[in-house]
Amino acid sequence: MAANPPISSTLQGGYFHPLLRSLQAERHLTKDMLMYPIFITDEPDAEVPTHPSPLSILSLISFTQVTIHSLPGQKRWGINKLQSFLTPLVAKGLKSVILFGVPLHMTKDGRGSPADDPNTPVILATKLIRKEFPSLVVACDVCLCEYTDHGHCGEKREDGTIDNGKSVVRIAQVALAYAKAGAHMVAPSDMMDGRIATIKQTLIDNGYGNRCNLMAYSAKFASSLYGPFREAAGSVPNFGDRKCYQLPPNARGLARRAITRDVNEGADIIMVKPGMPYLDIIADARDLAPNHPLAVYQVSGEYAMIVAGATAGVYELKTMAFESMEGFLRAGCTLILTYFTPQLLDWMDEE
Repeated sequence: MAANPPISSTLQGGYFHPLLRSLQAERHLTKDMLMYPIFITDEPDAEVPTHPSPLSILSLISFTQVTIHSLPGQKRWGINKLQSFLTPLVAKGLKSVILFGVPLHMTKDGRGSPADDPNTPVILATKLIRKEFPSLVVACDVCLCEYTDHGHCGEKREDGTIDNGKSVVRIAQVALAYAKAGAHMVAPSDMMDGRIATIKQTLIDNGYGNRCNLMAYSAKFASSLYGPFREAAGSVPNFGDRKCYQLPPNARGLARRAITRDVNEGADIIMVKPGMPYLDIIADARDLAPNHPLAVYQVSGEYAMIVAGATAGVYELKTMAFESMEGFLRAGCTLILTYFTPQLLDWMDEE
């Protein structure tokens, strides 16, 4: 005898057809939701030296090779290669990029002087993109770790601890330099206390408050998933770690406080980083900041894991990449920073 479940228990009639399944989503992935992270080096042609210098093999692997071995399919780009790289992506519908500088030949110091040097790769790339691709939104990551001789995200005291006050002032100077270079958006990733308010006020005081967006890495966790990025950017700390300023992975309440703080300090966009292990934090951010765009950074380790699983035959790459995007959208995101952007642009045309 067939069971007679309550009418309210019959759900499958709502999703037996592909279109009906699609209608279950609160939001759908579009190309303008994708922001592509790009590494820019100060080697204009991004070529491996023909004759290696007396550097260690580790240094050669970490800093001079174009291909980033732990980040499959990604490369560091020199300024002379950038236009030809971006042209087909823009033609496919790329709407925004975020730039990370990789200074290989600039002299690093304790205050990260190369970060806002007029010839730093991010500034040169920003100017080029604004000229050659006027419709492409340019975001610049704002941090000091790639530019300091100690590899930390701020200036340090004599005892090795981070000087939050000096760091915030310095980071605001770098953000202003990127805004002056033409960045549509500055994105401080350092996690110093109070930096959003300081950057916002600096932008306002210099006439950029209404023409440069401030995207805050609000809930950035001290994750194990940043390894491939640190290879790509050459930003591994020379001592210690970043656990005193990046958030502990178990700290939901602290993340909620950080998100609320950045909203109150004037952030235009809120970001959670990494993505997949922190979908609960993304959902919290949507509740805490319902009137703000919400970004997620699918970080290098997340991307590398998905690619590795597909390579091992665990699943099909396209299907898993889209599933990860759907998780971010379901949690409330409206902007996704992902290394899958070039593939997604192609795959979305196939749908």
